[in-house]
Amino acid sequence: MTKSALAADAWMKEVAPSPELRTWYGHNLDRWEEFRRRYIEELRANPIAWAPLAKAAKRGTVTFVFAARDVSHNSALVLRDFLNQQGSVPRVGG
Repeated sequence: MTKSALAADAWMKEVAPSPELRTWYGHNLDRWEEFRRRYIEELRANPIAWAPLAKAAKRGTVTFVFAARDVSHNSALVLRDFLNQQGSVPRVGG
């Protein structure tokens, strides 16, 4: 699916892992736990990026679209778990 074909309310690339972190990880599962730790660190340092997602989750369902082939190891899962751990945010599905 192309970005232009996606009927989305927002395309929030600023909440994604930094290009440096994505390059370092390179979908190497040996680096998965460290990738998670570093990405969460990036999220904690940039609440302005994810605050709109938290607000949207309070209003209803939030759907993450991602391109990773590994459905068990990807940044969308880390972001979902991070948002779920924020006390005031309702459960984000997925």
